[in-house]
Amino acid sequence: MSSTSRDTYQQGSGDMGLYFKLSSFYFFYFALLGGLAPYWGLFLEDAGFSSLEIAQITSVLMVTKVVAPNVWGWVGDHTGKSLQLVRYGSFLTALCFLAFYLDDRFWWYVTAMAMFSFFWNAVLPQFEVITLHSLGVHRDRYSRVRLWGSLGFVVSVVILGIVFDYLAISLLPDFLLAIILLIALCSLFQFKQPDHGHHRVKGVFLRSLKSPLVISFLVINFLLQLSHGPYYTFYSIYMEDLGYSRSTIGVLWALGVVAEVLLFIVMHRLLRAFRLRTIILVSLVLTTLRWLMVGALSDVLLVVILAQCFHAASFGAMHAVAIQFVHDYFPAGTQGQGQAIYNSVSFGAGGALGAIVSGIIVANYGSAAAFNLAAAASGLALLVGYFSFKESVKKSR
Repeated sequence: MSSTSRDTYQQGSGDMGLYFKLSSFYFFYFALLGGLAPYWGLFLEDAGFSSLEIAQITSVLMVTKVVAPNVWGWVGDHTGKSLQLVRYGSFLTALCFLAFYLDDRFWWYVTAMAMFSFFWNAVLPQFEVITLHSLGVHRDRYSRVRLWGSLGFVVSVVILGIVFDYLAISLLPDFLLAIILLIALCSLFQFKQPDHGHHRVKGVFLRSLKSPLVISFLVINFLLQLSHGPYYTFYSIYMEDLGYSRSTIGVLWALGVVAEVLLFIVMHRLLRAFRLRTIILVSLVLTTLRWLMVGALSDVLLVVILAQCFHAASFGAMHAVAIQFVHDYFPAGTQGQGQAIYNSVSFGAGGALGAIVSGIIVANYGSAAAFNLAAAASGLALLVGYFSFKESVKKSR
């Protein structure tokens, strides 16, 4: 961060201590994802589960995003206790993760995943609300804080990729548990939290949810995350089948997130310069191209590298736009529920369906076919965005 940006941030958020506390939580939260997304499928494969079973276990992680964020979002908005919910969720995440050490049967893993992810998935939407509230008038600099989550992902995925070239993948839960405990410790930092419980307007959330623009936004993100199903579930297995080493696979995952970090650094400028619709359409074009490249040309390293760079669009830009959209189009007092419904519809329902469908496709037609289907899903999202996502007024950012 430049000295000018740092001065501006300090004026808006009080001191760099707040920046450190916010960034630390994101760093470890997404470091956990950096261990799960690339290596959980490999861990389950090593444990003897089939492709369909791997998809089913992974999909549970997504399914809980449909329920957990909405339950916790409602409680957070109605009690004004988002920070307490983040703390409870973080420590219960650690407690429930211990279940993976008790048994290794399929249905036990499904149950353990449901317990663990119910609390883990509920934490982030509440923390997003705390972050935007803490940034105040400088909320457009959210991406500067969130990029530390991406860096946490990079550090985790690269280090674990190197580690698992030498150590057994069966040790993955030990590393994940250590990261979860660090998340819980970071949740103990003090933050100011919004308290809208005393001036809620009855039905205002449902009125926002019925808006055609909001419905279009949710459909787009549902299809976008559905298209990510093969990536988050089978990308590492696909790359390993093509002959890439685990350390190389880790670097490829990290490359995608580095591209995302670079985008986050300038994202606040893009949000000021362009309408959300423009960013969405360009991002979806690049996302569709990305999945076509992965499906057809993943045996060519340079193509794989370029496709991973498009992660800046398929996740980075789309997520930053989504956070801004919820803040702009959901009134104060409902933004916790707004973040929750975004997470549950996209990462939850879309991600779960994407994981399950990709498992079926991979088992019957191979990984390349699954990524071609991903391109079709993101292409459909592009059509929805072009024809139905039309902002009436550009919001002040």
